[in-house]
Amino acid sequence: MGLGKAHSDPFTVARSKLCRAEGGKTGDWRSSRPEIDRSKCIPSKTGRKSCFLCWMYCPEGIVSKTIPVEIDYDFCKGCGICAEECPVGAIAMVDENGRD
Repeated sequence: MGLGKAHSDPFTVARSKLCRAEGGKTGDWRSSRPEIDRSKCIPSKTGRKSCFLCWMYCPEGIVSKTIPVEIDYDFCKGCGICAEECPVGAIAMVDENGRD
């Protein structure tokens, strides 16, 4: 079976796109937030669309796949997955209470 017939295959698994925070705005209850150090961020340093592991692993789909990478704090739950997956340590979780 060729690639052109994949859509007619009854065993093909459905694919969906990331939805931005289906649960609504959740940023007001997080205890920590991710902050990006643009001097370390691979896309920001190189000016090329590369890496984006933070975007790929964000369960809420609120990390942009742009240069520079942006995080929508209205929907960010502060889970820290983006910081954990960043291969160069460009994302740090900071205490939400220490911010204005």
